Amino acid sequence: MVTLLTFQHDGFSFDVDDTGGDSGGDAVVLLHGFPQTKASWHAVTPALVEAGYRVLAPDQRGYSPGARPPGRRDYSLDKLVGDVLALADTADVERFHVVGHDWGGAVAWGLGASAPERVASLTSLSTPHGRAMATSMVTSLQLLKSWYMLAFQLPGLPEKLIGAGGGQRLRAQLRDSGLPPAQVDASLELMTSGGARGALNWYRALPFSPPAMAATITVPTLYVYGDADFALGRKAADLTARHVTGPYQFEVMDGVGHWIPEEGERLNPVLLAHLALHPA
Repeated sequence: MVTLLTFQHDGFSFDVDDTGGDSGGDAVVLLHGFPQTKASWHAVTPALVEAGYRVLAPDQRGYSPGARPPGRRDYSLDKLVGDVLALADTADVERFHVVGHDWGGAVAWGLGASAPERVASLTSLSTPHGRAMATSMVTSLQLLKSWYMLAFQLPGLPEKLIGAGGGQRLRAQLRDSGLPPAQVDASLELMTSGGARGALNWYRALPFSPPAMAATITVPTLYVYGDADFALGRKAADLTARHVTGPYQFEVMDGVGHWIPEEGERLNPVLLAHLALHPA
């Protein structure tokens, strides 16, 4: 078996960490969120590899330097899902577990909706099902929490604000949100060295994602929500169960904020138990 460093799709080159492949175990694809990279899984990957899993953690579209198309339509959810399927094909993996955080969670939901035959199990950290999120926008205070998603639609201005003063405003916002200092530094480097436009285009592509990406989920699903999340309210989290007909587990982590992958000691036992119940 060849360990992957990169894979190709749609004319782009993506960076990927491929760890634990010699074990012969099931593959677990880890999908980072905004504004992070595959390095955000540092507290999760070792536990998965120790348990015998092969871990595939890509830098996704807009984050990999070789995969930063300028147009917002290039970031629709079907294209992001296609990138993950291309990774699995390149790794010669037919069925895999997918774990996504934040926007990576949205891609995980999209995979479960559009390619259930490829997904052994789905885990979303922080991010509710898309239809639950849409409902919460008009039935709770979620729209106020999501003000930044509207602000990110403006062309050019968010990039300028992020880069102003060497990114110190972004640094303060990430630090105040509870992201650990090392991850703050990594995010700041990404967003001030050419990655901002691609990362923001995930938000700008929201109107172009096909409705099929929000279909009901039939695969085994684990949804982990931190009840101190600054960006995502409880209403959408509670509504998500309506959109899963497969085996479903909802875990609420008391006192945990948005950055659940950083909570390895609490997350890993729950995640490993879920994966063990649903082998590929």
